[in-house]
Amino acid sequence: MSGLPPELRRFIAFGTGVGIQVTAEDLEVAVARVRPTGVTVLARSPIRRFRERPAAEWGAAYSALLERHGLTNLSATVVLPRQEVIVRQVAMRGVGTKDLEAALAFQLDGINPYGDEEVLTGWMPLAGGAVLVGIARRQTIENYLELFTEAGIAVSSFTFTAAAIYGAIRLAVPPPAEFVTVSRGGPAEAVEVYGESPARPVFSAAFDLSTERAAALAAAELRIDSGEPRALDSLLPAPRVNPIENDLAHNALPYAAALASACPHLVRAANLLPPEQRATASRAYFIPTAAIAALLLMTLGASLAFPGFEQRQYLKQLNNEIARLEPQARRAAVLDRQIEHARANSRLLDEFRSRTRADLDALLELTRVLPPPVWANTVELSRDSVVVHGEAEQAAPLLKTVDASPLFHNSEFSGISRVQNAEVFRLRSQRRPRQ
Repeated sequence: MSGLPPELRRFIAFGTGVGIQVTAEDLEVAVARVRPTGVTVLARSPIRRFRERPAAEWGAAYSALLERHGLTNLSATVVLPRQEVIVRQVAMRGVGTKDLEAALAFQLDGINPYGDEEVLTGWMPLAGGAVLVGIARRQTIENYLELFTEAGIAVSSFTFTAAAIYGAIRLAVPPPAEFVTVSRGGPAEAVEVYGESPARPVFSAAFDLSTERAAALAAAELRIDSGEPRALDSLLPAPRVNPIENDLAHNALPYAAALASACPHLVRAANLLPPEQRATASRAYFIPTAAIAALLLMTLGASLAFPGFEQRQYLKQLNNEIARLEPQARRAAVLDRQIEHARANSRLLDEFRSRTRADLDALLELTRVLPPPVWANTVELSRDSVVVHGEAEQAAPLLKTVDASPLFHNSEFSGISRVQNAEVFRLRSQRRPRQ
């Protein structure tokens, strides 16, 4: 809905959300209610030293905060620390919206800095055919999800600063064409810079520098003349009601996350959480169901009230609409099969890539368990076994030594003979599957 005019966006801006910013030590929680008449910040509260305290303890404080406002059904949008999410901007000119996800999957290897580690990604389209992508370790996301689940906090989205800001500043009116804004999650944390310009849709980085120096570097990257940073709260929709403890001039990120949580239909922040693990407890999610139910009741009433001719006309229109949408449904099914094929190819490539590492690990382990004066003339490696042909003063103890290794088992001699002062052996061992 990014192409809607501001007047229409303001009319359909409706929802209530919770935003949580994770800093080095604390959680910053903000609750906002969005209506066409404006934004009301219902609450703002920090949860101090959450990593050191039992999850049930600070989870109870969070639940009490929502209960005071009758909002226990809400799920939260969580902004992760900048250092735990790699942010990339990918040019996707000419790629249709429905094909963006498949196209990004093909480019993931080129922008993923974590190598063979499992990662989760979240993305959102930008202006000019670009896409903003966030990449985080799967283990990091799962650890946070486990922690919040233990605390009893329903989470619908894990996102990052650039995605939250990009969507929130567009909730009501378009932002300036070019600007730089800076924020700091805590006194000991780096300065995080966010900016936009015609030359670069989004620039996001963290600097261990002064605010002025970081803003100047961002302005140079964005190709804009003035590096004077703007306050983030001046770009966000000004709340109609704001509690005194919610100092937007000091830290507006929880407020931006709350806006993204309240109006996901208008503020699409990149979500790192897999769809099957997203909590959708907000009452707003029942609005489409209620609307569909109302339409069904209206249709039933019309079918009973109108004569048979009108009913046949309605069924004819319905069949025509189904026939019109059928080609799109078939194209979607073809695209799903193509995506699954691409994923299978990716898994196959990952498997081949891991074989070299496994073989090198096996050779290194043989070097460790067969130290001098044991001598290996040849080593034959296959997927499930290894054959060593060599010499040793006493070959018999080698079976026990090799089987003690975590990489081999079921060792046996396929040949052994005595030559002068040494024994020439041929040892075969099964390779253990990699965990």
